Amino acid sequence: MNEAPTTSESRYAWLLLAHQLPPKPAYFRVKVWRRLQGLGAVAIKNSLYALPAGEQAREDFQWLLREITEGGGEAAVFEARFVDGLTDPEVRALFDKARDADYEALAADARELAEGLAADPDLWIARKGDVRTQATRLRRRLAEIVAIDFFGAGGREPAEGLLAGIETRLAVAERDPDQEDTTMATKDVGKLKGRTWVTRRGVQVDRIASAWLIRRSIDPQARFKFVPDKGYAPEPGELRFDMFEAEFTHEGDQCTFEVLLAKLVPPDRALQAIAEIVHDIDLKDGKFQREEAAGIRTLLSGIAAATDDDERRLERGGALFEDLYQHFRKTRDRGDAR
Repeated sequence: MNEAPTTSESRYAWLLLAHQLPPKPAYFRVKVWRRLQGLGAVAIKNSLYALPAGEQAREDFQWLLREITEGGGEAAVFEARFVDGLTDPEVRALFDKARDADYEALAADARELAEGLAADPDLWIARKGDVRTQATRLRRRLAEIVAIDFFGAGGREPAEGLLAGIETRLAVAERDPDQEDTTMATKDVGKLKGRTWVTRRGVQVDRIASAWLIRRSIDPQARFKFVPDKGYAPEPGELRFDMFEAEFTHEGDQCTFEVLLAKLVPPDRALQAIAEIVHDIDLKDGKFQREEAAGIRTLLSGIAAATDDDERRLERGGALFEDLYQHFRKTRDRGDAR
C-alpha cells in the first residue's frame, strides 16, 4: 500500500509522472492507462498523473516509467508541491472522487446481488455456494480499492456495509438452526453513557445526524472526537461511529444513523422520517424518495462550506435536525406524516 503523504507547512508532497506515448500500438496506451488506474493515480493534466509522495509510490512510478520507455514512449517522474493553480485540497478531492466512483460501482454490484435474493429468502440457502463466491470476489475487490484509497473517501462505509450485510445473511443461512442466536443487539444504552464517540474528520450528513441522535436519545453529555481517516487505534472508553471497523457504522443498506436508531433508540415516527432523509442523501440510492432530501442536502452542504470546524458543524447541523424533528412531530400529531 502506498504511504500516506508527508506534510511540510501544511502542504502535501506529490509525485508526478509525465509521459508521452507513441500513437501505436493502441493496446500499449490502454495498458499504461490501466496500470495508472491500478496504482490509484489521478490525472492532474493531460498525460500528467499524481500520487501522494512515498517510497512505494516512487517505486511504482519508476517501474511504470521503465515500461513506457521500453514501449517507445517518454516519461519523467518528479516530486512537487503546488504553489499556484491547483491547491492541495483540490488534488485530494480528485483522489476521493476517483475512489468514491470505485466504491459506488462495487456497492451497485453488491446491492444487485442482495436484491436479487431478497424476494425469496430460501435462495440464500439454495444458492449460498454461488453467493459466497461472489461475496468473496467483492471482498477482494474492496480490499484492492482500499489499498489505493489514500485519504479515506466517504464511499467506503456504504460499500463495506452492503458487503457485510450479504456476509451476515450468508452466515445466518449456513448456521445450524438449533444454534443459539447470540447476535441480537442489546437495547440497554446505559453502558454507552459517559463515553467518547469517535469519527472521521470533516463530518458530513450521516455523521452530523448520528451525533445529533447520540446526544438527543443516547447520551446528552456525549463527547465527540475527530480523527484521521486511516490508522486510528481507539483508546479505552471510546466508541467509533461511521468509520471503518467502528462499533456503529453502515450495515447492509442502512446508513449509520439508521443502525443507531434501530439498535439503541425506541421507535419514533419522527426519527424514522429523518432516517429516511439521511439515507437518501448519504447512500444516493433513492430508496425512500423523500422529497425533503434535496433541501436538507443543500442546507448541510452550506454548513460544511461555511466552516471546517467539526464541532461547529455538529452544532449547526444538530440545530437543523432538531428543527426537522419538531416539524415531523407536529405532522405526526396531525396525522398527516408519511
